[in-house]
Amino acid sequence: MKSEAAQAEIAAIQSGFEAGGYVANFHIATAVYLARALDKPILVEGPPGVGKTELAKATAAHLGRELIRLQCYEGLDEAKALYEWKYGKQLLYTQVLKDKLADLMVGTDGISDAMDRLHEFDDTFFSPEFLEPRPLLKALQVPDGGVLLVDEIDKSDQEFEAFLLEILSDFQVTVPEIGTVKADVKPVVFLTSNNTREVGDALKRRCLHLYISFPDQALEMKIIDKRVPGVPESLLKQLVAFVQELRTKTIKKLPAVSETIDWARALMLLHTDELDEALVRNTLNLLLKFEDDIESVDTEISGMLRRAKDAV
Repeated sequence: MKSEAAQAEIAAIQSGFEAGGYVANFHIATAVYLARALDKPILVEGPPGVGKTELAKATAAHLGRELIRLQCYEGLDEAKALYEWKYGKQLLYTQVLKDKLADLMVGTDGISDAMDRLHEFDDTFFSPEFLEPRPLLKALQVPDGGVLLVDEIDKSDQEFEAFLLEILSDFQVTVPEIGTVKADVKPVVFLTSNNTREVGDALKRRCLHLYISFPDQALEMKIIDKRVPGVPESLLKQLVAFVQELRTKTIKKLPAVSETIDWARALMLLHTDELDEALVRNTLNLLLKFEDDIESVDTEISGMLRRAKDAV
């Protein structure tokens, strides 16, 4: 009975995603279900453009939760990811209240005495009112739990990756001037990686692992049909078959699903019913981002196009 209930929830996730325009297979839906049931982050790996970031967005939309995104980059530090103080606001309040501060100093005897008097009011300027929460702290403060997306974790430094470990383990963080901030409702957490560097073992142990590869032809057709409604069936089969063979070539950057979607949209704007050689050559830059790649497949376009049409 429990198994049937779990299967029903996974199926509901699939259908909910699809209703929002994200086509997920059973494997992906199962990972999202388990992440919520186990309160564990998901580390989503795979080539660029296969829907890793979109998975987090689809989950937020499906659950009706706020999506909070932290884009990683080299040099990302605590201040940009967790919190920082609103120093400008603190300074402004200090200027506005300078007369009041002068009154507080009346009766003090020397600098030491004056500093002791000021320390009594430290909490006034280091309170939540002056705190600027960044994505990680925001995710802990969402009342009904949000969806936290730590995008492209592989672009951050290993030091930042280590900093994440406590937050992902306990879903809490300590702000020295205020105290410990703990999530009342734990966020659903996605970390994405394009494998530009190996993510550390300690981080992997704290996460469920999900690898999203390029979809097969049937799934990619379903994705394009959902994201670009109205593509004629014959054209849909041709363009997906062409892209599928293109991914078998030895080129610098294989076309991702996002590029297939862009190509399908362009073909619809051009009022195309079927592929032809001139059209493919004129729009191939939507699929291939390097001129060397375009040149390397140029002599093969005729054969690829013929095979794509045979697939219809």
